[in-house]
Amino acid sequence: MTNTEIRNKIKVGKPFLDDFLQIVLNSYSQIFFSTHRYFASLILLVTFFDFYTGLFGLISVLTMAIAGLLLGFNRSVLKKGLLGFNSLLVGLGLGVYFSPSLYLAGIVILAALFTFFISVSLQGVIGKYGLPFLSVPFILSLWAFMLATSSFHAMGLNERGIYTLNELYVIGGQPLITAYEFINNLEIWDAARSYFISLSAILFQYNVLTGFVLAFGLLLFSRIAFSLSVIGFFIAYGFYHIIGAEITNYDYSFFGFNYILSSIALGGFFLIPSRTSYLWMILLIPFVAILTISLNIVFMQFRLPIYSLPFNLVVLLFLYSLKFRERYSYKLSEVYFQHNAPEKNLYIFLNNKERFRFKSLIPIKLPFYGTWKVSQAHNGEYTHKGVFKHAWDFIIENYEGKQFKNDGDLPDDYFCYNKPLIAPENGIIEQVIDGIEDNIIGQANLIDNWGNTIIIKHNNEVYSKLSHLKKGTIKVKKGDEVKFGQIIANCGNSGRSPFPHVHFQIQPYPFNGSATIDYPLSNYMVHDDGNFSLKTHTKPENNQLVSNIETTDLLVSALNFIPGQILNFNITDGVNQQQIEWEVQVNEYNQSYMYCSKTEAKAYFENDDNLFYFTYYEGNKKSSLFYLFQALYKVQKGFYKQLEIIDQFPLYLTFPKYILWLYDFISPFVSFSKSQFSLNYFALNDTISPTEITLKSSMTNFIYKKKLNCNEFITQIDSSGIAKIDVFVKKQHIIIEQ
Repeated sequence: MTNTEIRNKIKVGKPFLDDFLQIVLNSYSQIFFSTHRYFASLILLVTFFDFYTGLFGLISVLTMAIAGLLLGFNRSVLKKGLLGFNSLLVGLGLGVYFSPSLYLAGIVILAALFTFFISVSLQGVIGKYGLPFLSVPFILSLWAFMLATSSFHAMGLNERGIYTLNELYVIGGQPLITAYEFINNLEIWDAARSYFISLSAILFQYNVLTGFVLAFGLLLFSRIAFSLSVIGFFIAYGFYHIIGAEITNYDYSFFGFNYILSSIALGGFFLIPSRTSYLWMILLIPFVAILTISLNIVFMQFRLPIYSLPFNLVVLLFLYSLKFRERYSYKLSEVYFQHNAPEKNLYIFLNNKERFRFKSLIPIKLPFYGTWKVSQAHNGEYTHKGVFKHAWDFIIENYEGKQFKNDGDLPDDYFCYNKPLIAPENGIIEQVIDGIEDNIIGQANLIDNWGNTIIIKHNNEVYSKLSHLKKGTIKVKKGDEVKFGQIIANCGNSGRSPFPHVHFQIQPYPFNGSATIDYPLSNYMVHDDGNFSLKTHTKPENNQLVSNIETTDLLVSALNFIPGQILNFNITDGVNQQQIEWEVQVNEYNQSYMYCSKTEAKAYFENDDNLFYFTYYEGNKKSSLFYLFQALYKVQKGFYKQLEIIDQFPLYLTFPKYILWLYDFISPFVSFSKSQFSLNYFALNDTISPTEITLKSSMTNFIYKKKLNCNEFITQIDSSGIAKIDVFVKKQHIIIEQ
């Protein structure tokens, strides 16, 4: 075999091994709804505090991973550990109840496969409702095998508990035994001891050391998850005290993990962490406590532990109930794309709520070329009242503020008269009214109120209407398909129009005379004495000078990233130099992203007629791709001198970790920090035929109005695309150039 063939085999085998390792580790961390590799490693280590329990847990996970890969199940689901953590729990459960033997190893392998099949089946059954199967497969499988093994006479019950110190010595020697005895013998509050023991019970152990290590890992992985675990447990602890139930016995401590898992799941994992999610978590924990008591009484008749059944029932019932809400609430929002970290879910949600809250709307734009003035906006001075209040009238004025030449006695005197009007967005012509004569200036046709009109259907709930058009200039007919920017008619003076203008409104129905709806325009420019501002999903106001974005070919070309395109750059930091390669790719959801093969980082983006903007970043934040992500986070494709674009980064990406770590604890309740993106259109070398554009941008972190740190970028764009990016980060100057 040649060296090349060997290298190719290694190259092919490495992703498989990486995937396999990820499946195994995340099967551990998913017990706490996490995909944090270090937390997973910590949990794996802790399971071996009882060596044979840890061993059979690992055998169970390895069995599931091999079966899943061999059977060809979705690797992305397998890698998240979603189909593996239940098998792990079953392996741990059998390992702790029975003495180690080859018989037990065989049973664990069978149980792991059985649990895996239940997980896959439940994913298909309740997953279609957007519900998780939680640890239901673990409960069903372990019940089945616990009942069956009562007849397996070759298997003996576990008696290893009396040799705990010996087992710990094998793992960590005398230091681990010393730590075990020190922590277990600490004089701590009974409630705190119960909390740690409840955490350890999740891994079928019963000692303070395991709980302490898990609590520490939970704190490092997620401050929100840790605080929820504490709050939820002590809410239950207080509830037990109020109702007079015994709160320090073995049963309570063993079942205490139901409150811990329920509080994390409801307060910050399946729901976006917020004041409301915390409140509902507090209200639902007593239900978990009541079910824990009642179900334990029932199932003990069959000698079956209830394990995590109360947690599963309450969480699934509540999440299922939320599916029937008639009105969406930002205060209690479900997590629709799971990032497996409460903080990340929260910060992305808050960022997306501002950036993409209008993403589902049809991107309606202005219905004309050039710059026009809003002569009457919503809730107009003369018309636009009642059900017709959400409409605009547009005219054209000259530099002197006049809308006509000569004496303005004729329609032709008006600057907007006979100017072309365009489709404000793609759609189908729903209705056309033509043949109505223009009015004499100063008079109005009150019989044919709307005058010549075009109504365009954009979807079943959104229609746009242009009225007061000039007779005989309409270029479309009912049923025609139109594209944004296509000329469809000319401005006129027909209908209730004493002087030429265009009336524009958005309505929910296809009828002429339909009520208007309060609907924002997607992107447009506001002109103010040579200054410009980009407006996104807002509504033009009275007397504003507005226009659609006039794109610059140089920017359009530079930001036109096509799947399969390779971007090559040299990076220097004054000392070292390296070459990097970014490839434009598309995933299975048709999302475009740039991929850095060296760091495996991905920067997702969207590109439309007017804007280029990044939507999400994942991977190594030390990658040079992260600098591009920050430098060109949002770019409007038309060059307007000194135009400034402001946007926000999600805090988890850019905020200083040492501050964010503390901020995580209070982030569900208050928000006083931001990570701001700013881009300035600095220079254009030629207004007629530009060959070079300079953009200046920055990422600045604030607490209230106090600036913490700032990264600055200068981007040079020319005919070759992105020619150069100067990066100024922490007193370091990094150059990225072709």
